[in-house]
Amino acid sequence: MAPDHTGQILLIDADDTLWENNIYYERVIQETVVLLDGAGVDPRAFRAALDEAERVRIPLKGYGTLNFTESLVETFRRFQPPDADPTLSEQVCRLSLAIREHPMEIIETVPETLAYLSNRHALHLVTKGNREEQSRKVRNSRLRSYFQSVEILPEKDAPAFRRLLDRRSWERSCTWMIGNSPRSDINPALEVGISAVYIPHRHTWTFEQEHPLDHPKLMMLERFADLRQHF
Repeated sequence: MAPDHTGQILLIDADDTLWENNIYYERVIQETVVLLDGAGVDPRAFRAALDEAERVRIPLKGYGTLNFTESLVETFRRFQPPDADPTLSEQVCRLSLAIREHPMEIIETVPETLAYLSNRHALHLVTKGNREEQSRKVRNSRLRSYFQSVEILPEKDAPAFRRLLDRRSWERSCTWMIGNSPRSDINPALEVGISAVYIPHRHTWTFEQEHPLDHPKLMMLERFADLRQHF
């Protein structure tokens, strides 16, 4: 028998929980590495340099495709041979910016599961990143009607969750955070005293990968559809 979790407040992540996201960036990174094949560049060294560029840029400029593109082009130019075609970096830029126009790929069973949950619980979409870009994805996903509100935060960490809970006056005892990222969804939610549902994604972004806390308020599920068995 499923536990009695009626009338809960469900905070649901967006990228790689409701729709695919990181796979597009990974594909562009791979295409960029291919452009450097002739220069004998070690793909692992390139990826390490790109990760470092993002680690430096994100606290200053935030998340989103535009800032990722700046990091990618900057890293590509560092590895590009002096005699290489100067237009290659422009090609990398176009490849990266095209992510913004990629059709939405909603993860399997998400609309049906949201329809089920929204009739029983208060659903709120809680995502982070560039406000314009995340708003566009929410709009294009056609999932907005299932949510009572959409919260787009610059960061999802424990202080951000505390501010959100206080501002919305949500009771911690009946509030859950649902997502694929231990770093941004699961661990900070548990830290501030709400429950969490961890639904791993095979292609979770490197920066979001942490071990989820060993915590009595943590639930782990294989698929988004499994939420129906518990809520």
